[in-house]
This record gives sequence, structure tokens and C-alpha cells, in this order.
Amino acid sequence: MPPDSQHPRFAYFGTPRFATIILDELAHAGHLPALIVTAPDKPKGRKLAITPSEVRVWAEAHHIPMVTPEKLADKIFFDTLRSHDCDLFIVAAYGKIIPKEILLLPRHGVLNVHPSLLPKFRGPSPVESVILSDENRTGVTIMKLDEELDHGPIIAEREYAQDTWPPKGSELTATLAHQGGALLAKILPNWVAGKIEAFPQKHTEATFTKKIRKEDGLIDLHGDPLLHYKKIRAFDEWPGAYFFTDRNGKKIRVRITDATLENNVLTILRVVPEGKKEMSYEDFLRGGH
Repeated sequence: MPPDSQHPRFAYFGTPRFATIILDELAHAGHLPALIVTAPDKPKGRKLAITPSEVRVWAEAHHIPMVTPEKLADKIFFDTLRSHDCDLFIVAAYGKIIPKEILLLPRHGVLNVHPSLLPKFRGPSPVESVILSDENRTGVTIMKLDEELDHGPIIAEREYAQDTWPPKGSELTATLAHQGGALLAKILPNWVAGKIEAFPQKHTEATFTKKIRKEDGLIDLHGDPLLHYKKIRAFDEWPGAYFFTDRNGKKIRVRITDATLENNVLTILRVVPEGKKEMSYEDFLRGGH
């Protein structure tokens, strides 16, 4: 069918809460996906209960057709995408590299919402990395995906100024998702109508982020207070900033959930000791349970 430039037909690839916030912004502007692609259900939490992705929950609540392919190279999945005859695909924190044959399917390409001002902070952890870098300048980018990591031409960007720095990682992620979703909703009709021209990134200025691992949250209480505070803020959702200590002859992990930094002095306020509920740091030091 011919494209409707005001409400283009699209498939949406996404998995975590970041992607659901963008879906909310799109839906608010009248853009609902024809198909949602998200990660398969996975074990989660201490009891490893099989849990659907946030995007799957969103798709079911909004009665949107959905698929959860294990592999994107699967022929049945490819045929499903092609049968939906989309004007474009949108990708936001999906979690897998989109192969070339899928990038070539939609008439108007594959757009991606990335929570940084590209080419800065390419890769899997732009929000955490900008907080740890202490750069205090961030934003969102709408780009057209190509075969390289966060390398494609830029369609639109929006800078975001944070009042207090460093922010919590979860809060900055949500803010940038709202910003990115609103920007995407605004430019979609003009992109499909051919009224926007993408421009190449300045690849020589690119910086790259790494995948955050659980051990990245470990801190040495005798180390750099500023670095520790930035980790506490950046990793508030996962993996958390934590230290190990001995308690009753047993080595336990203690997660820091709240702290302040004044005059380069880190004051820990709230913690979650391994196997216990959240408590004040003072209670923990007194041996509280």
C-alpha cells in the first residue's frame, strides 16, 4: 500500500523500559506500530522466574501483534516482517544487531533512537558512560541504521541540559527516552515524505562505550570519592554500586542505594546488605538487621 506520510506503517524493535517510554510517546502522537519485535522471555530476579520484556507487556496491553525471535536470521521471521509491508522500522534498545537483509526491507529504512549526542558515546552503555565521564552534556539522536555500530547518518538530534549533575542513571535514561520518543514522533511524517535529509556523523570524533558488567559496580571505600559517587548514581538500577565486607566471619556484598558527596567527602546514607532489606548505613554499621 502507498505510504501515509502522517501515520507511516512501521515495525518496532525494542526490549526494556527505555523502549516502552518511546512507544508511549509515539502512541501519544498517533503512531502505533503494525508489529512489535522484542526479546524472548528470560529468567529474572533472585528466583529466576521466566519474565516477559517490558516491551512485550506493552504490546499485549495495547493489542499489537508481536514476535519474539531467537535469531533474526530466521526465514519465518524475515517473511513475517516482509508480509507487514512497512514503510520503515524503528529500533530502540532492542539488544541485537540488525542484519543487512532486514535493514534493506522497509522503503524508508530503519531508524534508531540513541541516548547520546552521536558520534559521542556509541555502543551499549551511553547513559552510564556519560555520567561516569562527568561530561555534563548529553541528548538524543535519531539516526538511520547501517551495518556498523551506531555509525549511520543522523536525521535529528536534541541536546538535553541536566539541572543537577550527576543524575541517577535510571532517571536520565527515562528522560532521554521521553525526549527521543517525542523527537521521533515529530520528525516521522517529514522523514517519510522525503522532507528531511540525513547527514553523516563526524566519525573522527566518535567515542565508544562498553557493555556494563556486574563487577563494574565494585568500589573500594578507600578510593576516589567522586568516582564512587558517580558509580552510585550511574549504576542505581543495575548492577548497583557495592562493596564487600566481613560480617560475623562471612564475606558479604553490600549495595549502596543512596549517598551524598560534599567537599570531596562521600557519605553513604542507605545500603542493602546481602540477603537483607534496605537500611540506613548507620544501622548497618551498628550491626542492624
